[in-house]
Amino acid sequence: MNVAVIGGGYAGLAAAVTLADAGIPLTVYEAGRELGGRARRVVINGVALDNGLHILIGAYRETLRLVRAVHPNASDALTRLPLDWQVYRRFHLKAPPLPAPLHLAVALLTARGASWGERIAAVRFVRAMRAQHFHLPQDISVSALLTAHGQGPVFVRYFWEPLCLAALNTPPAIASAQVFLNVLRDGAVAHRSAGDMLLSREDLTALFPEPAANYIRNRGGQIALGRMVEAIAPSAERVVIRTKHSAETYTHVICAVSAPRAAPLLAGLPDFADTLAALERFQYQPIYSIYLQFAQTVHLPAPMLGMSGVAQWVFDREMICGQRGLLAAVISGRGMHQGMTQEELARKVHDEITDAFGALPPLVWHRVIAEKRATFESVVGLERPSTRTPLRNVHLAGDYTASDYPATLEAAVRSGIAAAKQILDQR
Repeated sequence: MNVAVIGGGYAGLAAAVTLADAGIPLTVYEAGRELGGRARRVVINGVALDNGLHILIGAYRETLRLVRAVHPNASDALTRLPLDWQVYRRFHLKAPPLPAPLHLAVALLTARGASWGERIAAVRFVRAMRAQHFHLPQDISVSALLTAHGQGPVFVRYFWEPLCLAALNTPPAIASAQVFLNVLRDGAVAHRSAGDMLLSREDLTALFPEPAANYIRNRGGQIALGRMVEAIAPSAERVVIRTKHSAETYTHVICAVSAPRAAPLLAGLPDFADTLAALERFQYQPIYSIYLQFAQTVHLPAPMLGMSGVAQWVFDREMICGQRGLLAAVISGRGMHQGMTQEELARKVHDEITDAFGALPPLVWHRVIAEKRATFESVVGLERPSTRTPLRNVHLAGDYTASDYPATLEAAVRSGIAAAKQILDQR
């Protein structure tokens, strides 16, 4: 048995680590020169940034397990912040150190910026969802769900809708309420630390992909950077992987690239019509990350703060990971920012931060990183392909595969583990 893993992102590397643990020979093919996929390192002016601002939460059980397994200094790699949801000067919800779900109930009841009636309505909503085990008889939109349960305008604007955008990267008017409830169930209600926010002190390639690659190599696996796979071809009981300059044969393949890249790789395989039809129905949403480097230290009131303008969240990178004078803002989903130039968008975000926090030091440089197809739209009733395929020795992995979760690092990692375990079961 030998396995080809196509894609060196979090899904592919989770699969590869799982296989390497079992002593299975494997090769990871990564088209780029940097591991991590859509959660990778980008170096700008000598500063290690991320191509997208990802946040881990305490509910990311499998991601955190693998980070601990492969990272030599895992305990120092993440800053853990108990649930503290702040939209600056508009809304503040903070969970006390109480057992779940009491911690969330108290947080909702004591939220600042909302009326007593809205806070009671929020608690009733969560209680009603718990009573039905966070399961809907029929999927509807997040907006429809919130309306049906009488959620007030402050909670909707500053908590529920931003939570939906942050977790699903899909506008509430079309976002799946069932997927949203899955996130709420596991990310806020399951246990006290589930909603903790974990901010990486390292870039996202250093957090997991690079330690995972070392872990794989130490167990006999190979990492092939700069090797784009152009075709997957079944051959008797095996599978041939074709790159520009070579063709290699494996007993099994895990296709762990993004959904748009997976479609052309799977197009030549027999009996994949249903999988390809599912991929064709996917629509995508962007995520913009805006980095602002100032000449001197900038002190924000907290490491991560919600904003009420074009920028949705702003991060104090010096407070999080020691990058002096660096702020980062994120914008999830479509909006007016897509029509701006990078210069205009950076200036707009700079002005919003200045309006909120006062005068800033001189701006040295800025960089806007736009992932135009950052995630699929997690819409009502979306059917997602299984990690199992019509070919017993070809498997899929990626945040787009069937899962309770939207397109997150945890969904990607779990899909990779599932694909690897299916191969191990065949052994």
